[in-house]
Amino acid sequence: MITRSKAGLHMSRAYAATKHPLPVDLDFVPSTYWQASKHSHWRAAMQDEYNALINTGTWSLVPSHPSQNVVGCKWVFRIKKNPDGTIDRYKARLVAKGFHQQEGVDFQETFSPVAKPVTIRILLTLAVQDNWFLNQLDISNAFLHGDLKEDVYMQQPPGFIAPTSPHFVCKLKKSLYGLKQAPRAWFEKLFQALRTLGFHQSQSDASLFVLHGPQLVIVLVYVDDILVTGPNSQLCQQFIQQLSTQFPVKDLGPLHYFLGLEVHRSTKGIFLHQTKYLLDLLKKSTMEGAKPCCTPIGSQKLDHSGPLLSNPTEYRAIVGGLQYLTWTRPDLAFAVNQICQFMHAPREQHLQAAKRVLRFLKGSISHGLWFTKGPINLSAFSDADWAGCTFDRRSTSGYCVFLGSNLISWSAKKQSTVARSSTEAEYRSLAHTAAELTWVCKILKDLKFSLPKLPHLWCDNISAISLASNPIFHARTKHVEIDYHYIRELVLAKLIKVSYVSSEDQVADLHTKSLSKSIFSYLCSKLPIGILYDSSFSLRGCIRENDKSSNIVTVK
Repeated sequence: MITRSKAGLHMSRAYAATKHPLPVDLDFVPSTYWQASKHSHWRAAMQDEYNALINTGTWSLVPSHPSQNVVGCKWVFRIKKNPDGTIDRYKARLVAKGFHQQEGVDFQETFSPVAKPVTIRILLTLAVQDNWFLNQLDISNAFLHGDLKEDVYMQQPPGFIAPTSPHFVCKLKKSLYGLKQAPRAWFEKLFQALRTLGFHQSQSDASLFVLHGPQLVIVLVYVDDILVTGPNSQLCQQFIQQLSTQFPVKDLGPLHYFLGLEVHRSTKGIFLHQTKYLLDLLKKSTMEGAKPCCTPIGSQKLDHSGPLLSNPTEYRAIVGGLQYLTWTRPDLAFAVNQICQFMHAPREQHLQAAKRVLRFLKGSISHGLWFTKGPINLSAFSDADWAGCTFDRRSTSGYCVFLGSNLISWSAKKQSTVARSSTEAEYRSLAHTAAELTWVCKILKDLKFSLPKLPHLWCDNISAISLASNPIFHARTKHVEIDYHYIRELVLAKLIKVSYVSSEDQVADLHTKSLSKSIFSYLCSKLPIGILYDSSFSLRGCIRENDKSSNIVTVK
């Protein structure tokens, strides 16, 4: 049979004679320089980045030498989008291949602090009380401003080889994205600038800076994303202008999109959610059409039975995404804690459990946390599920911390040792919760905020409360580690108050075990979880009349 190709006949492509260019996929993100060079908007993005590097004197070209440890580099591409999903700009970034670096040769210290989620929620709680100024800043090419202490050599960037010196290498004068010490170098530079402006670094969260004076100016740093808040908008604007003289600051206006968290401010308060991120996660996991379920985890406990997954990448990607969603979804904490315990060797049952969490989220896509105005008292709920793990018999601790009616901290965590009784398990959980309360108090002290009452800790185990309030030693508790008696020291010093709450009102139970649909829904109703556009939104107390010191609220 003679085919067209054998006969030398080839049909012209359908678009060969068109007068118009082919449509360009504007959402296409290249992975290599070769792919990017075919698109004008990506070529322009690379040129902008290269110009910025040259203008800031990031490197100088020097002859290569065998004694040099020359690291590679590559272009990384990203489409920055607005909260509504539209394209903001195309970003190309030159990144050094830091995995080529050698410790002691071209890097030493690498640690750099970032803002803690709890600190963000504390600031939102304080900001909503008196309608504080609340803006976000972005530092353009932040890492390029860091000063290097070591000699670092890098290959010339792909597509921008100097024609007169093609065999030279770049000796870096400034920090560059991808270097192991880059985050630290940038933070040290910003720290010096803030200290020059009179700011003091918090001893409890190194990313928090406070300017004391007639009125506060508070700065929270997460790499190159900066949150500025305070009661006086003029002082905050003055600080932004001062910072702009040292770095290329982009004032993004009122806080609306910070670290992937969507923020909406209204007369009701501040609403924090991750709807866009959740939709992207459902799409990547091909779960957009999944059938919703009412609870994030089933009643059957996970174990190590069943065959291993042939490709655990999908499982780990889903679990990693779910971990980030717990920033605004406390109702996921226990379920995510459970599936995280099988990351090293996931099995089919674990993948199905992770997908169940996605099914639960499918039915609550627009849910998030509300931060509302009200009396500011610090309280917490502590609970433990004794010997809940079937294969190592360790207990799970859980807590919820409230500042006023706002949930600022929560945790679901397996205890490090086996507890010999439910009292011991609850006592250990009380100690962990007390440590979190103490840390929150230190943050509030750094912010010059005084609590009107002692922090109030609620527990549903009378024996654990007695153990925390009295120096009781007997055979059943003498083996408890000394550090767990920290809670007793706080109670005896009258720095914290511990009270009993019934098990049915123990909201921390959400973080210690799988619950039935009715109990799960009831306890979730005691948390400030809701949606943005809900005409039935209301706040009401949810502890019995005789527990008026509680400040838990319900969002319908």
